[in-house]
Amino acid sequence: MEEKIYDEMLKLDNQLCFPLYAASRQVVSLYTPYLKELGLTYTQYIVFLVLWETDGIPVGELGRRLYLDNGTLTPLLKKLEASGYVTRSRDTADERVVIVSLTEEGRNLKEKAKEIPLKIGTCIRLSENDAKALYEILHKLLGGAICE
Repeated sequence: MEEKIYDEMLKLDNQLCFPLYAASRQVVSLYTPYLKELGLTYTQYIVFLVLWETDGIPVGELGRRLYLDNGTLTPLLKKLEASGYVTRSRDTADERVVIVSLTEEGRNLKEKAKEIPLKIGTCIRLSENDAKALYEILHKLLGGAICE
């Protein structure tokens, strides 16, 4: 009897992780054609979303906001810096802290990207209430509803 329970638990259709994974991939793929026009990846785009909101942010805070570790963030920031979109500098108060700031070109990219959320919104067929509920549930997971 116990074996049957484990068999049931190991079915793909009974996994919470799978629809999260598959839906995430589907939604992120919607961004690809719009971001390609800007020469950006999705991960670079979400970095810009934070920087357009909070320019001059410490790398550690940027990583926390995006749930990205330094091993992912550092090469990404180096590439954005080489492209002329951001600068990285040491904090004058604490040289261990690296501050990421937008260049003029990085700030100007916001104008080119401003319609992306509206375009994506028209591709996701959820009611406003369902979208809000999904957002709240996902943020509960990110906020600590997952054991570490």
